[in-house]
Amino acid sequence: MDSKRIEKIIDEMGGKDSPLLQVLLAVQDESPNHYISEESVGTIAKHMGITRGRVYSTSSFYSEISLKPRGRNIIRICTNAPCENAGKLQVQNALKDLLNIDIGETTEDQLFTLESVNCLGSCYMTPALKINETIFGNVKKEELPQIIGRFK
Repeated sequence: MDSKRIEKIIDEMGGKDSPLLQVLLAVQDESPNHYISEESVGTIAKHMGITRGRVYSTSSFYSEISLKPRGRNIIRICTNAPCENAGKLQVQNALKDLLNIDIGETTEDQLFTLESVNCLGSCYMTPALKINETIFGNVKKEELPQIIGRFK
């Protein structure tokens, strides 16, 4: 991502006093591969007057932020107890088989990245998964080809 665009994002959010997490999310959202690149880390640190270590530690703490390139569509599957008890493992295994990838991997065509998260805040409709900004609840493994097909 262009350093001038990153600097503009930071300036629009309040400059050096911008909340780092929001800056990281905004930069990641505009990145073609949905991640914070090495170059972006340097630009953010320099423009905000903070260390690269602080940018890295914040980036690595939050599961919503990635330091490696991801697919166009990010699939997050909840691993919290309610989803686990409601059949998350069957859904997760079916997703892995359908996409031919494991957790943390991206499909060869760069369309999908599969991630696990601690909670989606959707315990009332378990098991749940989130694709980009859309949450799917009470997911059955038989529904996955249709759900995934919507994002191809």
